[in-house]
Amino acid sequence: MTGAVVALGGGHGLYHSLTALRGLTEDLTAVVTVADDGGSSGRLRHEMGIVPPGDLRMALSALCGDTEWGTTWRDVLQWRFTTDGPLDGHALGNLLIAALWDRSGDVVEGLEWVARLLQAHGRVLPVSEEPLTVCAELETDSGVDVVRGQVAVATAHGRVKSLSLEPAEPRVPAATLTAIAEADAVVLGPGSWYTSVLTHFCVAPVAAALVAASARTTVILNVGDDDVETAGMSRVDDIRALRTAAPDFVPAEVVVDTSHADDPGLRDEIAQWGPQLVEADVRDHHHAHAHDPIRLRETLRQVLASRTSWAMTKHAGGSGPAR
Repeated sequence: MTGAVVALGGGHGLYHSLTALRGLTEDLTAVVTVADDGGSSGRLRHEMGIVPPGDLRMALSALCGDTEWGTTWRDVLQWRFTTDGPLDGHALGNLLIAALWDRSGDVVEGLEWVARLLQAHGRVLPVSEEPLTVCAELETDSGVDVVRGQVAVATAHGRVKSLSLEPAEPRVPAATLTAIAEADAVVLGPGSWYTSVLTHFCVAPVAAALVAASARTTVILNVGDDDVETAGMSRVDDIRALRTAAPDFVPAEVVVDTSHADDPGLRDEIAQWGPQLVEADVRDHHHAHAHDPIRLRETLRQVLASRTSWAMTKHAGGSGPAR
C-alpha cells in the first residue's frame, strides 16, 4: 500500500490528474466541485434539486477498474443519448447517479455504489452535499458586473475580480474533510481555474483543510490557453488569483509545463510565494490544451518520491510509488 493521495478539481482537468495518479497509489480520493449548472447535469440539478452529477461521473470514470467489466461500465456511464425528446444530451451515468441519490437520500453512499459497479481504484467525494452556485465579480470594459452560475462565469467576457458561492456555508461531508486531513499528498488542479479549482477555497471548511495541508500539496497549472474563463490571462495571473483567493495557502510545489516556464513574471511570482517550481514536459503533444497523463504521472512520481511524508509512508511498510 502506498501513501494516500487526494486530488481536487472538476471536469476534464481532474479526469487527467486522476488518470495520472491512479498509477502511483492504491489509496486515491477525488474531491469534486459541484457547481455545474449546464447540460445534462444542470437539467437534473434544476429538475430534482440535486448536486450536479457530471463532474462526479467523470471522476468515477477515470478510476474505473482495468477489467472488461470496469471499462464497459465506464463507457456505459459516459454514454449520452441522442434523441428528439427529453432524454437528448443526458449522460446515462448522470441518470444512474441521480437514481441512487433519489433511492438512498445520501450523496456519498450513492457515489460509493457507482464506484463498486465500476470496480473503481479509489473514492469520489463531493466538496458539498448540496448544489453550489458560483458568483463572480467581473471587471469589464464598462465597469464591474456580477455574474451568477458556472456556465455564465465560464463564458463571460471580463476578468474575474472575486468569487463567492451560494449557499455561503454549504454542508460538507465529513468524509471529504477527513480525506484531506489524512492524505499524505494533495493535488490541486488542473482545470477551469475559477469554477473548478478556486471554488474549493470558497467553502470555508475545505479551505481550512487545504491550508492545513499546504506542505503536502502540489498545484498543477493549466497548459495551453483554451480555458475561456481565463482568456487573455497567463499562468502568473492564475497564480495571483489563487494567492488572492487563499492568502494563507502556500503549496509545496507548483508544476508548470515547459511551454509556460518562461512566462514573464512567473518564476518571480512563485519564488516570492514560496513553493518549489517544477518544470516538466507534461503537455499532451496531440492536444495542446490538455495534460498527458503518462507524462504527468512521471512528474508526480518524482515529486512524491522527494517528499519526506511519502518516504515515511514507504518506510512504514508501503511499497511507495509504482515504478
